[in-house]
Amino acid sequence: MVDVESFVPEAKTEIAEAVGESNAVIALSGGVDSSTAAALAYDAVGDQLTPVYVDTGLMRKGETEGIRETFDYMDSLRVIDANERFLAALEGVTDPEEKRHAIGEQFIREFEAVAEEVGADYLVQGTIYPDRIESEGTIKSHHNVGGLPEAVDFEGIVEPMRDLYKDEVREVARALDLETVVSERMPFPGPGLAVRILGEVTEEKLAVAREANHVVEEELADHDPWQALAAVIGKATGVKGDNRVHGWVVAVRSVESRDGMTARAQEVDWETLQRIQSRITGENETVSRVLYDVTHKPPATIEYE
Repeated sequence: MVDVESFVPEAKTEIAEAVGESNAVIALSGGVDSSTAAALAYDAVGDQLTPVYVDTGLMRKGETEGIRETFDYMDSLRVIDANERFLAALEGVTDPEEKRHAIGEQFIREFEAVAEEVGADYLVQGTIYPDRIESEGTIKSHHNVGGLPEAVDFEGIVEPMRDLYKDEVREVARALDLETVVSERMPFPGPGLAVRILGEVTEEKLAVAREANHVVEEELADHDPWQALAAVIGKATGVKGDNRVHGWVVAVRSVESRDGMTARAQEVDWETLQRIQSRITGENETVSRVLYDVTHKPPATIEYE
């Protein structure tokens, strides 16, 4: 476990020395990793830092509003509406790795545009150890590591938490007195809902995934999962009213883990599962059935892509 008392000042020193007299932007998604990195960087370099939240259109329900509220103390916060650009970058893309690379490249271009405006030479990221392990191996490319394009217009990328696991990041977040809604928040993938949609990402699938994920997070909150999610995995025949429909299939997943490197599918009671399926199919007329994923990691990964 990380020694928080020594890590926090060392991380701030690392950021300050890396940035020097220059300016930096930080990729802020609202998750515990990027939020903790933002807090460290803000303390380290103050008004030399521009936090950038990119609304990709791939985010959870209410995410952008929550970001504005949680980080309103950072006067330099930029909220970028990039929905159309990300959807355009993903048009026709079906391969999971290609998706991650398309998203990683678009993220970088958004940060580069802000950096040019504010004269920033450095990019700070909340990359953690599992991101690097999975990207450097053959599991998957994380959008902020293996998903980055080869040409990046920054003098350097600063990753103060690159050797920490998720549970250690939470310890740091608590030490920095970040709000509980941030420090205890369940993980959400950097590529967002794009990796919870099998095949091409479309506005219709995004709408289904966004609402289904909202239902799952609400209904499973009392079960205290490490991560819970809903994924749109295809279509199947169903019946709505008196009509036969070919609707979306939503897979629900809830896991227990310590650091995300391995995970066990969570045992969820039948009543809760039935309530989840009833809400998802009832609140969205295009969903024909809901499945519950009982696979551990390994052999599965936590996310679907």
